[in-house]
Amino acid sequence: MNIYLPIAEMSVNIFLLVGMGAAVGFLSGLFGVGGGFLMTPLLIFSGIPTAVAVGTEAAQIVASSVSGALAQWKRRNIDIKLGVVLLVGGVAGSVVGVELVKVLRRTGQFDVFVSLIYVALLGSVGTLMMIESLNTIRNVKAGRISGRRSGQHSWIHGLPFKMRFTRSRLYISAIPPLLLGAFVGLLAAIMGVGGGFIMVPAMIYLLKVPTNVVVGTSLFQIVFVTAATTILHATTNFTVDVVLALLLMIGGVIGAQLGAVAGEKLRGEQLRFLLAAMVLGVCIRIAWTLISTPKELFSLAAIGH
Repeated sequence: MNIYLPIAEMSVNIFLLVGMGAAVGFLSGLFGVGGGFLMTPLLIFSGIPTAVAVGTEAAQIVASSVSGALAQWKRRNIDIKLGVVLLVGGVAGSVVGVELVKVLRRTGQFDVFVSLIYVALLGSVGTLMMIESLNTIRNVKAGRISGRRSGQHSWIHGLPFKMRFTRSRLYISAIPPLLLGAFVGLLAAIMGVGGGFIMVPAMIYLLKVPTNVVVGTSLFQIVFVTAATTILHATTNFTVDVVLALLLMIGGVIGAQLGAVAGEKLRGEQLRFLLAAMVLGVCIRIAWTLISTPKELFSLAAIGH
């Protein structure tokens, strides 16, 4: 059963889109990520124009992240104060990112730029997470206690403008969370992602936030940053396809609830290992599209569409 997407200007199978939304929503609830790092490439692989995939996926992430955030709220796993600090930086970053997308589309370099950014970020983050999670699992099996504990800080502890985040048991400078939020907001606008694949490991390894609080707080921040990004893309670049977004949202809301339940059954190091494996898998797939010979060697399209 096909449906026409007005902004993407093409027809797609309804059940395929709902199923993709459900799968990514499940990841949102399970890992505390928006899932855009997976959905945006999937949409592009399905033939959706890159700019439309990026703009519309931000809208889908809002729905799946709201559902996941509510599930985490019930479990008291959200640090609201830390989330607000991350959000302030995130909104600023998204404004800059949307303007950058506008410039790249005008020059006709947006598609290649997005692919290169995906490969670089997913490859580095996935590799680091995989190494750390494997080391942690090995230490747990050997009976050794990991040296990473909340409340321990290095250079971050010496920065000014300190704030106390009671839920996360932290007393650190507001500067690192602000910068982290800004970077994730920039990625949300350029890549059509919630930024959880950056936010989650950064909060765990850089800010030393407890793993159980990381998931909920990440989703809390993702909700508002992606909502702002969606509005900016819709009003500035006109690349948000409402029909596509609604189909992805339907599946995403359902999947996020199931993912949150499944996440309760896995330990922190197991979640990080699974997320790392998925990040690396997407990275390899995108890298292959960059180096392989395309099916159509030549194509004609108006720049900016």
